[in-house]
Amino acid sequence: MKHLITAMSLAALGAGPALADSLLEDTVAFTAQIFQIDTGVPGLVIAVVRGDDSVVYGFGETAIGSGITPDGDTQVGVGSLTKTFTGLSLAHLVADGAAQLTDVPGPIAGVYDALPERDGARIRLVDLATHSSGLPRELDELDGIDKYSDASFAANLADDPLLFTPGQGILYSNVGFDLLGMALGNIAGKPYPEVLQELVLDPIGLPNTGYDLAEGDNVMTGYDWNGNPIDFATFVPNRGGASSLRTTANDMVRYLQWNLGAFDADTAEMQAISHAPWAMRDGRDPAYGMDESGHMDAIGLGWVVMMPEGDRPLILQKAGGADGIFSYTAFAPARGVGVFMAINQFNFAASPAMAVVANDLIAELAPR
Repeated sequence: MKHLITAMSLAALGAGPALADSLLEDTVAFTAQIFQIDTGVPGLVIAVVRGDDSVVYGFGETAIGSGITPDGDTQVGVGSLTKTFTGLSLAHLVADGAAQLTDVPGPIAGVYDALPERDGARIRLVDLATHSSGLPRELDELDGIDKYSDASFAANLADDPLLFTPGQGILYSNVGFDLLGMALGNIAGKPYPEVLQELVLDPIGLPNTGYDLAEGDNVMTGYDWNGNPIDFATFVPNRGGASSLRTTANDMVRYLQWNLGAFDADTAEMQAISHAPWAMRDGRDPAYGMDESGHMDAIGLGWVVMMPEGDRPLILQKAGGADGIFSYTAFAPARGVGVFMAINQFNFAASPAMAVVANDLIAELAPR
């Protein structure tokens, strides 16, 4: 087995980007290969950034029996990694003076006249972006109403759904981030996908990231826990804040490099607003649903913040799961190292293990 793994790793190294140093290539390829073999997931793609270097590798198959190995251009659905892009859209609007984090979202026709409040506390943009709104994780399904329609949001918001006073606790909420996307569109006066395109995707240079259904053969097919394929879900506009983005490992390299400050200094304010720990765990009651990929110490605008521990530096991270694909991205802003990984099966043991692998890689590769 040792010789097989070595041969496979060397074959992968031959396809690696020319700019990366050999130590980075060897470490990433070997680690990812072992993980894919050990977990038995059909396919895996990994991208790692360290300083000016980056590598992208794929192992297994994009779909069982396809014979296509995932690569930097493979289309991948990243689920809740979308939330970090929504947080960055908010950071841009704040930096541009179009919004403040403490603003209370205005009315949205057909969805709500005013968001629910409790104990005199109203939900602010920063509460939506840090899972601190008190809103539940998911919408309730209602008879005769499409789950993510305007009418569904309106009905779910009508009967005091808050689980705690806004700002009091932290509870993972897809509802909150979907409402944040709607609110950002309301502020900008256009649909949220256009806001994201204009403020984030185009300026950073992410041509293969968006909400459109993936096309062609180089698409990562997701599988459920029983090995059954899952089709990409058709994009529903009201879900644009919390999930639904599709991207590639090459685009995620660019996204990580941007978040690590490799580009124009004019972006520093947006980075700082996006990354800052706006909601600390200490004293929050409740604090649930945030630790599946590592212990949450604070929340940035969509990012989970993990304080340094041992050899591991401060890390900002986010996990995602949708359409049979689990994904994870993390970076150490003070060390210039970032990782993106995706696997194409709802393997509930492999998902947290993937986060451990990525976080350990950052610790191993981060200069001290």
